[in-house]
Amino acid sequence: MDKTLSIIKPDATSRNISGQINSIIEKSGLKIIAQKMIKLTLDQAKIFYFIHKDKPFYNDLINYMISGQVIVQVLQGNDAVNKYRKVMGATNPENAEDGTIRKKFAISVQENSVHGSDSDENALKEINFFFKDDEIYY
Repeated sequence: MDKTLSIIKPDATSRNISGQINSIIEKSGLKIIAQKMIKLTLDQAKIFYFIHKDKPFYNDLINYMISGQVIVQVLQGNDAVNKYRKVMGATNPENAEDGTIRKKFAISVQENSVHGSDSDENALKEINFFFKDDEIYY
């Protein structure tokens, strides 16, 4: 089974909708095999989003991601990365398909409620960033 990382972002945790988001994830056939609520430090956010460091939205993204609690989780299922990306919907909620997490819950392009890995390679890196092997249950 394939794995991917999911982050329920501060806008969603502050609105207490993580259960609704996880319900959509589980109904899609993905299984949550690890989960924890954390508050990212400034250093963690800078490292995690380093790939975007030269983009104009980088500082806003960092400040947003440290603004409140997030829920990091490992999802498992067939073709997990692509399946979760479909379940999340387009980054811009205006372009997201009906029934997707972002169409239902996103406030804006930045406050779009969830993050998901964009490739199998990045999924492994992102999962290892937040979880030790003994925190993941298969």
